[in-house]
Amino acid sequence: MFDSSSFYLQIVRYESKFIKDIVQVIRDKLSRTHLSVEPKLVGIHSRVEHINLWLQDASHDVGILVFYGLPGIGKTTIAKCVYNSNFESFEGRSYVESIRETASHPNGLVQIQKQILCDILNGKKEKIHNVSEGIIKIGRAISFRRVLLVLDDVDHMDQFDAVLSMKDQFYPGSKIIITTRRKRLLKAHEGIAVHEVGPLRFDESLELLSQHAFGRDHPFEGYEIYSEEVVQHSRGLPLALKVLGSSLFGEPKRVWKSTLEKLKVIPNGEIMNKLRISYDSLQDDHDQKLFLHIACFFIGKDEDYIVRILDGCDFKTICGIQNLRDRCLVTIDWDNKLSMHDMIRDMGREIVRRESYEPENRSRLWCSKDSFEALREKNGTQAIEGLMLDMHELLTNSPINSNENVLETNSFARMHKLKLLCLRHVRLDGCYAELPTRLRWLCWLEFPLDSIPVDFSLEKLVVLEMQYSNLRQLCKKANFLPSLKILDVSHSHGLTEIIDFSLCPKLEELILVDCTSLIDVHESIGNLERLVYLNMRDCKNLRMLPKNMCMLKSLETLILSGCSNLDEFPVEMMKEMESLEVLATDGIPLRLERSSTILSSFPCSLVKLSLRGCNLSDDVFPTDLSNLSYLRSLNLQENPICSMPVFIKGLRRLDRLSFWDCTRLESLVGLPKVHQYMSIEGCISLRKIKYLHHEQRSERCYVASNHNLVEWEHRYKIEPIDRVDVEIIKLLGLCNLESMPAVGMHNPHAATGQKEVPVQGLYQYGIFSTFFAGNEVPGRFNYKSTKSSISFIVPLLLASHRIRGLNIFATYAKAGNYIDASPLFHPIPILLTKVSNKSKDLKWIYRPEFYGIPGEGEDMIWLSHWKMENETILQCGDQVVVSVVAKPDKLIIKEFGVELVQEHQNNIMISAQHNTKSDPNYPFVIGGDLSMWELRLYSIQKHKFYVICMFSDKEEGQEDEPDYTIGRTRDANNNCGLKGWKVLLTAAGLFFTLALVVWSSISQKKKQQ
Repeated sequence: MFDSSSFYLQIVRYESKFIKDIVQVIRDKLSRTHLSVEPKLVGIHSRVEHINLWLQDASHDVGILVFYGLPGIGKTTIAKCVYNSNFESFEGRSYVESIRETASHPNGLVQIQKQILCDILNGKKEKIHNVSEGIIKIGRAISFRRVLLVLDDVDHMDQFDAVLSMKDQFYPGSKIIITTRRKRLLKAHEGIAVHEVGPLRFDESLELLSQHAFGRDHPFEGYEIYSEEVVQHSRGLPLALKVLGSSLFGEPKRVWKSTLEKLKVIPNGEIMNKLRISYDSLQDDHDQKLFLHIACFFIGKDEDYIVRILDGCDFKTICGIQNLRDRCLVTIDWDNKLSMHDMIRDMGREIVRRESYEPENRSRLWCSKDSFEALREKNGTQAIEGLMLDMHELLTNSPINSNENVLETNSFARMHKLKLLCLRHVRLDGCYAELPTRLRWLCWLEFPLDSIPVDFSLEKLVVLEMQYSNLRQLCKKANFLPSLKILDVSHSHGLTEIIDFSLCPKLEELILVDCTSLIDVHESIGNLERLVYLNMRDCKNLRMLPKNMCMLKSLETLILSGCSNLDEFPVEMMKEMESLEVLATDGIPLRLERSSTILSSFPCSLVKLSLRGCNLSDDVFPTDLSNLSYLRSLNLQENPICSMPVFIKGLRRLDRLSFWDCTRLESLVGLPKVHQYMSIEGCISLRKIKYLHHEQRSERCYVASNHNLVEWEHRYKIEPIDRVDVEIIKLLGLCNLESMPAVGMHNPHAATGQKEVPVQGLYQYGIFSTFFAGNEVPGRFNYKSTKSSISFIVPLLLASHRIRGLNIFATYAKAGNYIDASPLFHPIPILLTKVSNKSKDLKWIYRPEFYGIPGEGEDMIWLSHWKMENETILQCGDQVVVSVVAKPDKLIIKEFGVELVQEHQNNIMISAQHNTKSDPNYPFVIGGDLSMWELRLYSIQKHKFYVICMFSDKEEGQEDEPDYTIGRTRDANNNCGLKGWKVLLTAAGLFFTLALVVWSSISQKKKQQ
């Protein structure tokens, strides 16, 4: 730490200063204390591993990582763990917790600045009088040393901006970690890494609960069911698991049972108070009321649907939802549905419950029991804004007399503010004029009447849902619905007549799914200028559509799937629909003589087209459908096509393409790039897939029951061994091919998973493999082993030689409990080969798409050749490790071996003595372009790691040898630095001893003089 000669000079001149310097160094070291975290953290390794890799990279950039998530999800714990594991690698470090709370105090930001400055300066205290002065002093301190700064619970944009404004002042290689509940803080800035902290898995949740409830990693016998119910209730939230586990510690089963029953009605107060912080931080009561509406009534509903309803209630819904998302109170799923963690939902409902002890005095009634009591007793008040009553649920779970099943309309007489009403299986007797007139949302499932009463005032209604109703006609007389935007009467099997649409001029969505008695639609539908969505799926008796539907200029989605009795496909009508983007006509048989005309008449605005089960054959498709150039999703499922329609080659924007259950489909040649996924499930005749261009591989492909698929470009090709190129056969030393018996091959695309076939050759990612019965391995293998791996040094080669590749063999047999089943039940690879060049930090993991299954009491040989065109992949002196791994409950590896294949410059193989040729069906990968298989955890990564298979599996990563693990994560608990402390204290003792000895020696010399 110090130069000894320099120390000596200082001792001679300044003995006391020397000792003070030593004391200061030791004090600085001792000031580096670990933050307190629980001694045993569940699920922490997987959550901090990648963050540690990011912290430990060799980048000179100033890195900023922000992770966000729900309150109580574990953000602070993760921040502390990564700080403990990495702070000793930085010259300066500071962890500031509870910034939101500290900043709210008078002069709070200055106090935060003082702590940061004191930490970075190793305990040296500096005076700071205001924020501006603090920025200047911190800027100086961070510009001369590599710093780790962790800011926990940042809550305001100005706090976030203050950090980013100083980014250029940080010393190169410094790292900043910020935790926040507010997702929106991240949106205004680029160049920062973002990580969302998710909930614990079920097994992790059970372990965490058990630690706090039982003092061990799993529940006591007899408590398993109760423990699992608590875990289900907590939904992976660590805060809830700890609090509930601690409260139930040492309690008998009856207390567990009672607690679970209570939690269904009243959430745990301690949990609610901590979660409520995010609710209280909402800027105004507008967002708070919006949150309560969603928590009580709209979880799982479509966002656009919610916006229409709540905008009608005078909310600014889009802005409000964004504010809720910002604080992680709600999320939007992939299908645009609003979701909310159960604990957050319960917190919102508890806020409403605490409004009054009497349910009828609360603003929202979502519990059917409370709603029923309020209506039966007729004591509802004007405080109620929303009410939900499911009589079907209530009758199932509560003993209610059939006479009490019928309620009266005057029960709503005093609910003047009621705007949201959701009923199911409810019958109301009386005058409907007594129902509230301010309703914006009426969802009445299983409506009992054959039409809506004339005296039911619905003038302010925005959404009307009456699914599974007894309606025969919507209204017997004209009911004006001037505000109605969504009308859904799906599954009303008796409905024969729909309304005159002139009565609802603002209608935007009309949903008539499965209205099986509906024969036609009122011609006034053409006047709906705002209609964007029309769904008449499975209206099986619908015979014709009004001709003036072509006037629907705003219509974006038209679904006619299952309308099998339509007299004529509405071709001319669709030509005029200039805004139509989604068209679904599944199950409507198209007349062959008109099919080509129909397809050519689709509007050019189409983005999604579904023609499932339309009886389309190869000859009905035109070669050019340039009018569909904007198409992103195409569904041709269950059609009798034999090859890919030519027009698909011209679809450059495809995200999704489906040939599911096209049982006659034999080839897909000239396939364009499909950006998201393609489905070929059930294509039992499919044999070949070839792409239009090399870079146009589909990102994801769903396969099942494709047992005849033998060639898949850029993925694999399998063919009988007697058709394999003779040069490869010689290279592997194979002979007597005719006498090789048939083998059972595991087929990943077949329903059964196994098929008896002649010996096959498999080309996959530049690797050739074959499987055959026996235990006599052909060829000469320099390295053999019955252990887990083989390690060797690449020997010195003659100047005229180079390494062509590797031959690898493995002999294996079935495990005692081997059961072959559909690959759907075995997503984890059963057989793997790993090749590592430790000298160059290169590693490949290869999983064969197909593999041989040995018979009972028999051995199977796996023989493979790894072709290497790049001469730098393996060079003299490189240390290489090879291992063959099998899933232990499936297969047992008995022996495996490796042989280096050398090549003379004039292409003479040393081991096989024959000329080599380039086979276009056998593309090299090892040493070629591996970018499509490279795993990148972060943009900067020293080690290269390749998975030579289409998908990487978790088990593969878990099996990595310690020697190749990148940035192995340190322990996250307080013991992680124990060894370092021992070294530090020992060094301190040596320093003191040295100082005293030298000082004593100098003093004696002075006395002698």
